[in-house]
Amino acid sequence: MNLLSKYGSQLIDVFITTIQLTVLSAIGALIIGTVVAAMRVSPIPIARAIATVYVTIFRNTPLTLIILFTSFGLFQTLGVSLASQSSPTGLVDNNFRLAVLGLSVYTASFVAESLRSGINTVPVGQAEAGRSLGMTFTQNVSIVVLPQAFRAVIGPLGSVLIALTKNTTIASVIGVVEASFLMKEMIENEAAIFVVGGIFALGFMILTLPTGLLFGYISKRLAVS
Repeated sequence: MNLLSKYGSQLIDVFITTIQLTVLSAIGALIIGTVVAAMRVSPIPIARAIATVYVTIFRNTPLTLIILFTSFGLFQTLGVSLASQSSPTGLVDNNFRLAVLGLSVYTASFVAESLRSGINTVPVGQAEAGRSLGMTFTQNVSIVVLPQAFRAVIGPLGSVLIALTKNTTIASVIGVVEASFLMKEMIENEAAIFVVGGIFALGFMILTLPTGLLFGYISKRLAVS
């Protein structure tokens, strides 16, 4: 209780940051992943090749390296900034947005593969029917195929979101003050490593358990008979 009273406001702040990282990265990953999944099943060979290379690279690269590259590669070496450096919070905002970028492009590769597996469950006749109606590939995918594919992969996408929530702890390597950043500070300052670990384990369980239950419920409700 002493730890909670001492660090209570900071715990709330860092878990809010964790939630913000998760939500923004999930949106980015869903958008990028959907585009990549569509490219993976595109009739254009170069599009399929680009998407395959993207998925192969990002699925097999450690997330820590990707996050570090956004900071040291994009920002410090190439000078790519996602926030005004003249602002008092410019560096903090920039690190946060770079972390969102890194998490998004990494998670998008898993979203794309989940969606591609969902696309493969859609009967071929559905796409053929769309083509017979004169739909373009983009119309066919967006109107006919993807809505059915999403229904088939709600459960796997929930697992990807849970993994993303836990992966936000990597953002601390570039100075983003989220849950693991404060946990490290508390462990260094307090002689209660198990209590501190328990607090943060409970915090992440509170975030991830409802997500798993919600996606499991939606998956059962929308499952194709």
